[in-house]
Parts: sequence; C-alpha cells; structure tokens
Amino acid sequence: MKVRLRNPDREVELAGGRKIHDVLGELGINPDTVLVIRERELLTREDRVGEADVIEIRPVISGGSGGNRMKCRRCKAPAVVEIRRHNAAFCADCFLRHVREQVKRAIGAHDMFRPTDRILVAVSGGKDSLALWDVLLELGYRAHGLYLGLGIGEYSERSHEVARAFARERDAHLVEVDLARDYGFDVPTAGRKGSRSTCAVCGLSKRYVFNRAARDGGYDVIATGHNLDDEAATLLGNTLRWQTDYIARQSPVLPEEDGFARKVKPLYRLSELETAAFAFLRGIDYVVEECPLVAGNTQLRYKEAMNQLESTSPGTKAQFFLGYLDRAAPLFAMQDEVRLVGCERCGQPTTGRFCAFCRAQAQILGERLEGPGAERGSPGRPSDDRETAEALADEVMPVEIYGTPRR
Repeated sequence: MKVRLRNPDREVELAGGRKIHDVLGELGINPDTVLVIRERELLTREDRVGEADVIEIRPVISGGSGGNRMKCRRCKAPAVVEIRRHNAAFCADCFLRHVREQVKRAIGAHDMFRPTDRILVAVSGGKDSLALWDVLLELGYRAHGLYLGLGIGEYSERSHEVARAFARERDAHLVEVDLARDYGFDVPTAGRKGSRSTCAVCGLSKRYVFNRAARDGGYDVIATGHNLDDEAATLLGNTLRWQTDYIARQSPVLPEEDGFARKVKPLYRLSELETAAFAFLRGIDYVVEECPLVAGNTQLRYKEAMNQLESTSPGTKAQFFLGYLDRAAPLFAMQDEVRLVGCERCGQPTTGRFCAFCRAQAQILGERLEGPGAERGSPGRPSDDRETAEALADEVMPVEIYGTPRR
C-alpha cells in the first residue's frame, strides 16, 4: 500500500489489509491532526485499506470500510468524519450541516453581526479562512474577502491565486492589498531589517492592514478564521506566562471602539480537523503547505502540547477554552481603560505618538517618523533603532486595546 504524506511531501510503502488507526499508529501520527484520503473519499480510523490502495495523509494542524464502519450519528449512513470530543461521527451531508450549525451558534451566542452588516473576511488561502468565507456566503451574509500579500515567494503567489480562484468561482468580491506595493516592504525583508521577529512583524502588519481596510472600505466587522485549536493554544501560552491583560481580552468578539472595527472569530467552536474536513468535502482548493517562515513559532509548540492532551483525553481543548469563556473570562475582566490617540503618521488609533506599525515600517525602510501632514521620506523625527525597538516592545498592539470583551 502506498501512503503519500503531505507537508513535507513524501511517499512510503506500508502493509495494507488493516485499519487506518493501525496505519497511523505505525507512522506515529495522531489521528486528530490529519485527514486520511483515498481518491476523493475521507476515511475514518475504523476504515480498512487494502494492499493496492493509495492513500493521502494530509495534516490539518497549522503551524498537523469494513463491516464495522462507523455510522453517522444523525442519519446512520456510513460516516466519513469522526469527532472524538463529541463521541460522534458524521456522513458528508450531516457533517457540513454540523459545521454550519456551529458557526451559526457562535454568531448568535455573541451577537457577532447581523444580516445587514458588511463583513470583511481576512483570507490567507488556507483551509480555515476559506471555509469561513464559504460558510458565511452560504448563510447569505454580505461577506467580502481581504487578501494581504506578504511577499513570501512562491508560498504567497500560490496563496494569492487560491484566494482569487475561490472568489471567481463564487462571484464574490476580493479586496487585495500588497504589503510591498502599498507599504514599501515585505515580511522577509522585515525579518532581516526590523527589531521584531518575522512572525511578529507579520502579525502586526495583518492587524494593521485588516483594520485599515475595514475602515477605508466601510465594513462593519472583520471576520478571521481562528479556530478552537488556535484559541486554546493562545490561551495556554498566555496562561503559562500569566499575561492577565492578554487573557482578559481573549474573546470571540472584540467590539468596535475608538477607530477599530469590530473583530470576530466565528470558527472558535470548530477544530482544525473539522475545518479541514469541511474544506475538503466542499471541494475548496486550499494551501496545505505551511508558511516557510513559521519554524520556531512558539504557538506551534503550544498546539503540539494541546494535541498530546487531546489524543489521550478527547475534548480537552474545548473544555479548556469554552470553559474559560463560560466561567473564567469574567474574573479577568479589565478594570482600567487604555487611552487612545491618533497616530501622527497614519491616523490609526494607538497609545503613543506613532503606532507600532508605522514605527516598524520606518525602521525597516530606514526612514524618519514625521509629524502631522508630512510626506513619507521628508525631514522629521528620526527612527533610531534602539528607540524604535523599545517603543515597539512597549506599544500596545491593536488586538490588545479593543477594550473589555463582550460577554
């Protein structure tokens, strides 16, 4: 039997005539972190594969038919997706319904947006953001996509084309921003010249551009594809470091305030396995490969730790994060208010004279930070490396100053 493993791509020969669970065990792969595909069919852990079969094992964690075949919990048809934390399996149709219902439940529980709102979905070309855009369009929302080109070689080119193809197929509108074209630098350059890590500058740039695009385009809300795995890993990291201010602001909804558009996470009830399976079953072409610059990202280590716990105790991630929202979040509610002012360079809200993005941009490009009305590159206040590094370290990021989360 041939087994094609993805990310990184490789192929191995294994003995067939056994269950997928045994194949994954031999390979040392956690079943909750992958999709197993035979041609265009998803396989569960209990399905059998033969000697002549060719299967693909596709990781879903970003930063992962015999007589006893599982039955769909809802309609009793043969199952294609197993969700162990629910102790349930679903056929394709019932699983797609399950995902949409979870998104609807998330939207309703937190009053994320209304049918009349204009929604800007941040899309990267990956499974989560495209699955979210697909669900919102299917549910009838006025959802446009936003793609930010980061300039990461072939990876960004492939991601851009995937996002464009998705929009073309659904006759949906895609807003396109390019970091190098519109702001003068790309992420690889930022990693070489800036005082922040590549991932830090990437995250800062996304937050800045998403908010600016939403404000400039007249959108009511920004929707991102953060899923249960993302949220649980973030909460774990913040808890291990006892960053109580970050913990207090971790919410499925960050309300609009002082120049910031509302930001929502409608996939927070769904795991990466579920979003990947949804994308596959919907025929969504998405980028399977990881960003080539992601190596060493601490978020991935937290995800790996959560996956280990989930493999032995299904439901750990959901209990951890959803339990935090239900019982612990009010205990961390912010008591103080952050005073915001307009950045002297771009006008976006910040806690100092210049926002973190403009400081980083000036440092990367070797420019000076100017006062009100000055053109980029004109004489002004210099962006000293040490001063900028210290300011960046102290600056409160946009995602961290939306105010007290909605409950």
